[in-house]
Amino acid sequence: SMLTVNGEEERVKQEKDPRRIARKYQIDLCKKALQENVIIYLGTGCGKTHIAILLMYEMGHLFKRPQKDVCIFLAPTVALVQQQAKVIQDSLDFKVANICGNIPNSKSHKAWEKQLEDHEIFVMTPQILLFCLSHCFIRIEHIALLIFDECHYAQLGSNHPYAEIMKIFYKPDALKLPRIFGMTASPKLGKVICNINVYCVEDTKELEKFVKCPKVNVYYYSSSSSDSCSPQLTYIRRLEEIKLQSISCLQIKSLDRNILRSTKKLLQRLHSSLIFCLESLGLWGALQASYNYLRGGGDRYGNEPVEEEDKWGSPICGDELCSKYLHGAASFLASDCSGDGIQGDLSSVEVLKEPYFSRKLLKLVEILSNFRSQPNMKCIIFVNRKATARALSYIIQNLKVLSSWKCGYLLGVHSGYMSQKSTSLVLEKFQSGELNLLVATKVGEEGLDIHTCCLVIRFDLPETISSFIQSRGRARMPQSEYAFLVDSANPQEIELIEHFRKDEDQMNEEILLSKFTVPVSNFKDKAYKVESTGAIIGDVSSVSLLHHYCSKLPHDEYFNPKPSFFYYEDGDGMVCNIIFPANAPLHQINGSPQESNEAAKKDACLEACKALHQIGALTDYLLPEGDDILEEDSTVKLLNSDETQAELHEMLVPAALRMPWKDVENSVCFSSYCIKLCPDPADRIYRSFGLFLKEPLPEEACRMKLDLCLDQGRSVRAEIVPSGVVKFDKDEIAAAEVFQKISLGVILNRNAFIPDHVSLESSDACEPKTSTFYLLLPVIEHENGTVSVDWKCLKKFMSSPILELPGSHVEEISNPKSHLHLRNGCKSEEDVIGSLGYVPEKDAFFFISDVLHEKNGYGLCDDDSKSYVEYYAAKFGIHLVHPNQPLLKVKQVFNLDNLLRKKNLSGKWRAKEEHFTALPPEICQLKVVGFSKDIGSSLSLLPSILHRLESLLVAIELKDKLIASFPEGKEVTADHVLEAITTDRCGEQFSLERFEVLGDSFLKFAVTRQLFLKHGALDEGQLSIKRTNIVNNLNLQRLARKKNLQVYVRDQSLDPRHFFAFGHRCPISCNKETEDNIHLDPHENRTSRYSEIRCTKCHQWLYPKTIADMVEALMGAFIVDSGFKAASSFLKWIGIDVEFSCSQIEDICSSSNPFLSLYDENDVNALEDILKYRFRHKGLLIQAFVHPSFHKDFAGCYQRLEFLGDAVLDYLITSYMYSMFPNLKPGPLTELRSLFVNNNSFADVATRWSLQKFLMSGSDVLRDSLAKYV
Repeated sequence: SMLTVNGEEERVKQEKDPRRIARKYQIDLCKKALQENVIIYLGTGCGKTHIAILLMYEMGHLFKRPQKDVCIFLAPTVALVQQQAKVIQDSLDFKVANICGNIPNSKSHKAWEKQLEDHEIFVMTPQILLFCLSHCFIRIEHIALLIFDECHYAQLGSNHPYAEIMKIFYKPDALKLPRIFGMTASPKLGKVICNINVYCVEDTKELEKFVKCPKVNVYYYSSSSSDSCSPQLTYIRRLEEIKLQSISCLQIKSLDRNILRSTKKLLQRLHSSLIFCLESLGLWGALQASYNYLRGGGDRYGNEPVEEEDKWGSPICGDELCSKYLHGAASFLASDCSGDGIQGDLSSVEVLKEPYFSRKLLKLVEILSNFRSQPNMKCIIFVNRKATARALSYIIQNLKVLSSWKCGYLLGVHSGYMSQKSTSLVLEKFQSGELNLLVATKVGEEGLDIHTCCLVIRFDLPETISSFIQSRGRARMPQSEYAFLVDSANPQEIELIEHFRKDEDQMNEEILLSKFTVPVSNFKDKAYKVESTGAIIGDVSSVSLLHHYCSKLPHDEYFNPKPSFFYYEDGDGMVCNIIFPANAPLHQINGSPQESNEAAKKDACLEACKALHQIGALTDYLLPEGDDILEEDSTVKLLNSDETQAELHEMLVPAALRMPWKDVENSVCFSSYCIKLCPDPADRIYRSFGLFLKEPLPEEACRMKLDLCLDQGRSVRAEIVPSGVVKFDKDEIAAAEVFQKISLGVILNRNAFIPDHVSLESSDACEPKTSTFYLLLPVIEHENGTVSVDWKCLKKFMSSPILELPGSHVEEISNPKSHLHLRNGCKSEEDVIGSLGYVPEKDAFFFISDVLHEKNGYGLCDDDSKSYVEYYAAKFGIHLVHPNQPLLKVKQVFNLDNLLRKKNLSGKWRAKEEHFTALPPEICQLKVVGFSKDIGSSLSLLPSILHRLESLLVAIELKDKLIASFPEGKEVTADHVLEAITTDRCGEQFSLERFEVLGDSFLKFAVTRQLFLKHGALDEGQLSIKRTNIVNNLNLQRLARKKNLQVYVRDQSLDPRHFFAFGHRCPISCNKETEDNIHLDPHENRTSRYSEIRCTKCHQWLYPKTIADMVEALMGAFIVDSGFKAASSFLKWIGIDVEFSCSQIEDICSSSNPFLSLYDENDVNALEDILKYRFRHKGLLIQAFVHPSFHKDFAGCYQRLEFLGDAVLDYLITSYMYSMFPNLKPGPLTELRSLFVNNNSFADVATRWSLQKFLMSGSDVLRDSLAKYV
């Protein structure tokens, strides 16, 4: 519907209400679910999901925002999760999250918190919910409604995640538990975990209006497996021979024992799979299966790669043994398939017969041939193995007799071989009719909404009654058929079908007779809980957690860490003994006696996880170190780039420059400092200036010296010299303020001086927006070393025409020779010389240096044949009225530049005569009297000098702050602190980069040492993760901001146009309300990255890496000036613990004692002779040569020592390079260090001294690789 509001049309969104399309029995069952925990038993296609949707709608007030609780809908497969999520999203006005496949953001509790804030209904697989509950990403008390689709899996004896969720987390004595709603089409329900009632539809006539049951047919075939003369036996024996030949060839080579054992096991699985395909499908099926395996799970005919039965982790063709076997088997099978005139092409087969096709497959072809003529026919064939599905799909695609069938296959996605996208694509093609036949494994049985299927064939019989009912439910069209292929020679298969039918009928009768309660069984709760967090792990989940932990241990191509399980029987049952990999902190765990090997394994794994947590190898959320990290730490990778998000920070204005002198009635005392300027070469004149401050400068700033870089290689040496305390009266202060306003205005904003009159009576009188207060005045140096303000010059400034009110000046009648006719009146030569003038036609200001009495307007212009009279008449239309008066010697006012920039290394300065020009007086306006060229030249240097002084004062304040916190750093100099806070972007002759390289290396070493000594239970990988979390840029900048260090960073190059001081205030007033509009984010507006706006708050954009670099550079400065102790104290002050005790060192040394049992297996004395060092703790030396693949009766290897040694070497080499090459830039310094510390360099050193001979390894592959390298 449409409504008109204020002339605008707005579409009214209709609220989604699932009650509108609900059937009566669905509403009735929903009412029961609102009152208690229930299981709804309805056949496939009866609308169980819609009952769940009705229940979510009715209970929505419990999890609709702003409520904190959520609803979770569980489905056992990824395909079902995607399907149900879409149905719920289309049916309800809730925020629905679809979570399946790889667990999103599993490393971050904060990310899960955001998910819970942003969504109200979660549709997920039970594995994900079990993971989230176990590790406290989601808590059971925050789930208002918990829905189980296909809930028949949640039985007590099952290891299914449904059962684990209920056993471990659904405690009847809990204060708050979710409402439970289960759905199933399977009537076979065993003992479950909680009291729950089962309901179905009592009025079956109502159901029959909506759901039609398919006709069940059994098709018999006679198998040839019982025939002793069957040709299949010949092929089986031949495949067995090929397998044995492959193994015998492999054993000639020297392989690692574990690799050999696992490879043989893999080969046997592969062989069994081919035999199964041979018996089930025939030669063609076995051949196609071998081709699929050779392609590593892919299919050359365009199908997506799929998973294999036993979750093989990598393409089989990558293994030499399996590849050899598969090539042999494929070659043998292909040669036989090419017989009888068939050229190896399945599409050319005209006669279908054994042994190319099994009798079972021939019966299937017969069924499909009979149905092919029916219009709009769609069929699903269910098989039990994925290899069968792929091979059978290929055969059906390529047989001419079945050309009307367009076939595809549907498999699970958990192994990663068939993606979620490809699964969805296959289902879409089937729904649209592009495919009309699917060969599917169990993934297609449950819940998939395939309405148009009218033929379901069980090529392999279902293994359970649930599978029987679920697969039948895919046949939903009227007059559908559900067909079984049964071996007539196998009475067990015939009995199985009858058994399924009887079980279903019996359960249906029980449910219909009365309300049915599922029996509840007492069970032993085997779980380990961490009280501090609530994390809890059950015995079933502990198996996968242990394997996950071991997979996180450091590994390479020579060592794959896995737990080993050994079983033995004692008087009370089976006991499992777990041996950990060599680089784990534990060596062995013994379980308690159990009734079976499986129970013993789960018991031992739970004990192992408990022990790992107690020694710190698992976090308090029962995750390996590194899986359980802070949200911000998961962005470490991004923070290594300057292109991350910048933040706006204020720059510190030093306190020495912030003290005002306002509101003083009489005189004011100033601390004075003479700024001496010495040009090189000494052919220019600079006027000395005085700096006057209300408070004295710190001692280190009183003698500041710096070199200013001018053009043509020229420079000026500037030095600040203390000149005592001076006293100004009110008039002198007023004159000084006028001088500063005019002088800074001329050099920084001279356009304001173009008008005839400039008023200084403005809000500048109180300077509310000025952050710095100091006076810069010309001074006179006396012979005794003292200085005094040139008040005469300031008095001249006060008499400038630009300060005269309009009409106040009276033109003099007389015209003595000492006066000149200027554009704005007749002025004496004394006032004109050494003043500032302006020529409107040239739009330029000039310093008037002298009067050229030898030249007048009739003289020739420079480089021109015209006279000045002719030139100005022609160029500007100006006719000189006083052409006979002498010309003015002038120099144009120069533009300001950053004089702190890096020196031009191109060579020497070039002697160049100063450039002057001549101007007729009458075209020139006199602006400021007494503003001479030497004053202007000095003023052009002052922004650079004051910028450096301000930076130095900031550095001194930071130094004082740090020394007050840890006196160990008192030796550090302010100059080095300044260097450590100045980035390369400032363009100065120094930057923090060299200090940063040194500090980064020290930080890595100091943190590594502390972690190594403190966490003896953590492996190299976990230690590396902990170190990364400490030393990464984000953590460093976070710690720096806690100490407010970001205000000290100098990250902007000097722009003299943005030099603001008393008398020249910043025009951009900034506050919290306006800062977003003033300062554009450089990440969004990249043009502003190098054109920052200077505001009254002194804001600058800083990247996290910039702040982190400053922290590392400060460490480098402390190391250079004050040593290790000061740098360590700085780290402690900022919040990084690097302290350790002597007892920790002793513990590490004593922990290496078990390696002394290997003393006789290695020539320790010879090794010490090579190293030229005698070890007090020889166990450490032996440990350094133990590879993790070395098999002995104790845990340990060199990996932890490698972690420590890597940091030690990095720091030693970095500090050596830093000291030996003081002028080397950071880039080349880092490159040179990399040449020394890379693996190839160390490998060359090790082999040069034959250290590889002492390596103790259990890997033959590693030994072969070492032999080849040497």
